[in-house]
Amino acid sequence: MHEVNLADFAAAHAEGAAVVDVREPFEYVTGHVPGARSVPLAQLPAAVGDLPRNRPVYVICASGNRSLAAAQFLTSAGIDARSVAGGTGEWLRTGRTVATGTDA
Repeated sequence: MHEVNLADFAAAHAEGAAVVDVREPFEYVTGHVPGARSVPLAQLPAAVGDLPRNRPVYVICASGNRSLAAAQFLTSAGIDARSVAGGTGEWLRTGRTVATGTDA
């Protein structure tokens, strides 16, 4: 597992990277990276089987703490997981847009 900076994540995102947002649903609906799948941290073990194993999975949260824990868990499950440093907070601070609601 490793952590990626926002620039590397943004490039991967632009190319269609798999993104998992591990924040709580109430956080996700207020604004998330477009295309991110909502899987709250507590529900991550049940979702492991649904995540891709043939490409990296970028894990994001509000600031990077929960995503680090989630990426470590996913890595131990055999997934190439990458935590996004700075999370959605940094995404917004750099002027990027977010989606709202429950749709990715």
